[in-house]
Amino acid sequence: MGAPLPTAERLAVLEGARAAPPGATWALLGVVGHERYVEAREHKELAARSPSLGRPEAARAALIPIRKSEAWWALPQEERRAIFEERSRHIATSLKYLPAVARRLHHSRDLGEPFDFLTWFEFAPVDEAGFDELVAMLRATDEWGFVEREVDIRLER
Repeated sequence: MGAPLPTAERLAVLEGARAAPPGATWALLGVVGHERYVEAREHKELAARSPSLGRPEAARAALIPIRKSEAWWALPQEERRAIFEERSRHIATSLKYLPAVARRLHHSRDLGEPFDFLTWFEFAPVDEAGFDELVAMLRATDEWGFVEREVDIRLER
């Protein structure tokens, strides 16, 4: 969905950086913030089951920047939550792929960036099919009907 990002030979994830390094082909900025649609019990379960980033076996990664429609942002918070979890089962679906897949969400909308969210995932090569299954299931939900643009960038080290 949408135009691709220009091809880049490599990707650097810079914690705390506020600007692209010299010579960068493109840069996406985001901040790790509070979980907007997660209830307390879900937060506890996610925290208990989520592995840390940078595991040696997690030689594959996916960066999926996402922009949602203005219709999404015009909805009240409780309606977005209902679409996110009650109807689309985003958290419940994702939990069964933990701890094989590590994830981190960066918020970009309030920074004036072209995407609302930068989703980062790491997994071992043996878990890539499971990750693809997870992404396909999420793309088939009611929530995904509000996605205007996404770019699926796959990486390996």
